[in-house]
Amino acid sequence: MGINEYYKYYLSLHQNKACRALHFLGQSVTIGYVMGTIVHGVWLMFIAAPFVVYPFAWCGHYFFEKNTPAAFSDPIKAKVSDWFMFRDILLGRIKIW
Repeated sequence: MGINEYYKYYLSLHQNKACRALHFLGQSVTIGYVMGTIVHGVWLMFIAAPFVVYPFAWCGHYFFEKNTPAAFSDPIKAKVSDWFMFRDILLGRIKIW
């Protein structure tokens, strides 16, 4: 399955606006985390950057979607799709409120 097909599947797991909002918040915090590690030169903490979003995202799946996060089945495509969804929210293609 290509990334475009996977992204459609990924979006099917994110129907609830609150869940999408938590993903968006998590990605925003991830950006801040990465910027902080760069500004402060704490390079070892940069390793954790891909995982900052998960507490936000998984809470959305547990409390709102009531489904299993896509990261459990294909973590790489799920991470790429998470950034695609972040982009689409920023561009107004996907609503979170």
